[in-house]
Amino acid sequence: MRIVIVGAGFTGIQLAKLLINEKNNVVLIDNDEEIMRHAANRLDCTVMVADGNNIETLEEAGIARSDALVCLTGSDEVNMITCSLVDAVYPEILKIARVRNYAYYVNTTAAQKTHATTFTGKHRPLYGIDYMVHPDVEAAEAIVQAVENGALSSVVSFDNSEMQISCVSVCAGSVFAGHKLMEMRTLCPVPLLVAYVEIDGNTTLPNGNTVMEPGCSLGVLVSKNDLSKVLELCGSRQQDLKKIAIIGAGRIGTLVASKIVEPKKSSFIKMFAEKSRKSSQKIVIIDSDEQLAKAAAERFPEASVCRGDATDESFLAEEGIPSFDLAICATHNHELNMVLSAYLESLGVKQTVSLVTSAAFATIAQKLGVDVTVSLRDVVVDSIMSHMRGKAVKEVHTITNGNLEIIECILPADSKVSGKKVKELAEPGKYLVLLDKHPGTDEYEIANGETCVSTGDHLVLIAQADETRRVLELFESGREK
Repeated sequence: MRIVIVGAGFTGIQLAKLLINEKNNVVLIDNDEEIMRHAANRLDCTVMVADGNNIETLEEAGIARSDALVCLTGSDEVNMITCSLVDAVYPEILKIARVRNYAYYVNTTAAQKTHATTFTGKHRPLYGIDYMVHPDVEAAEAIVQAVENGALSSVVSFDNSEMQISCVSVCAGSVFAGHKLMEMRTLCPVPLLVAYVEIDGNTTLPNGNTVMEPGCSLGVLVSKNDLSKVLELCGSRQQDLKKIAIIGAGRIGTLVASKIVEPKKSSFIKMFAEKSRKSSQKIVIIDSDEQLAKAAAERFPEASVCRGDATDESFLAEEGIPSFDLAICATHNHELNMVLSAYLESLGVKQTVSLVTSAAFATIAQKLGVDVTVSLRDVVVDSIMSHMRGKAVKEVHTITNGNLEIIECILPADSKVSGKKVKELAEPGKYLVLLDKHPGTDEYEIANGETCVSTGDHLVLIAQADETRRVLELFESGREK
């Protein structure tokens, strides 16, 4: 693919790195000469010091023969105008714009939903933007997904399936400790598959001879209903989240609260009700800003909203926060979120979720003891990558430090791998087939060597990031190995 990226900030650079690793042809445009000088030294792609919202610049960059345009400048208006400009001349090119103005995002999304029949066929999308990505919305959805799955660790779920990949730690005294991965199925009474292994900060695809020592982490593919058993064997347990504190009533905190507090909009409350019908649920929203706290109190009368300093131990003690099951730190100060999460756990809060800036900060937060981290920049890149994979690819999830990717895709009719068994397609150390859902069925099956893939199957794969493009070509176009 040929992709033009306008905007060489952190997200633009990170996106370019991923696309280059997959052997895509990337052109990066930004008008900051210093930034582009550093980008030219770090990236194996074409860089242009120019204004990206100029059609002559874009044509010089090869927009006419490109597959996609991604606009990531610091100005929402520039991003939207650039997409609109390109759409007027090259409507067939995929156009993605990041916006930070929530009003733009909400109004555009609402208009497209209200007039869904209008924006089909020959009608172009609003502003010529095929996909509008809002960082706060993506981050909030990632936080809610983690909370809905128990907030034990990073979780990847699939298409309303019961199956999920949970990152679990092997504790001292675990049944698994000292055993090889190949022995895991004999030690565990529930169906599972190890998707990846993290040891001393290094994440790799599994090897049957890898020994599970205390302190290592496993990406375990297992049914939500069986996760508690796996955790028990790992030496930990799943807690009922009966008392939740949301620190930060800004946009992300409010979006998270709208899913957790408001019963009609969330499956989370139903999950709670099933698990603890006899127990009362308590949700507290905390913010030091008077206006934000007041707005939250008006919007969420079911919750207890407090204006206060979440770093003040006496305030926390007065509100009983140290006894809470979960604290979600989602303020605009990402460094504070990390430190506050670790601080709250030291006071007695059982589990924490922290919003952080990037994967590097996520690693630091995890070393501080934070249970779940959500990287604002990474969720944006993941969303963009998902939209760029093509119609057959439904989702892409980056794992830990970005060297592994989980891909959801549908096997097309012209794929030459259709009718083959997984063991015939195996490439150990490069990718694994994790799940397979046949057309007309409701649930995924954990793949094994005898699993036969066929046209229309919804597959979940995990691959080395630099192998993703080749693996997708193998499954989508049927190119033989």
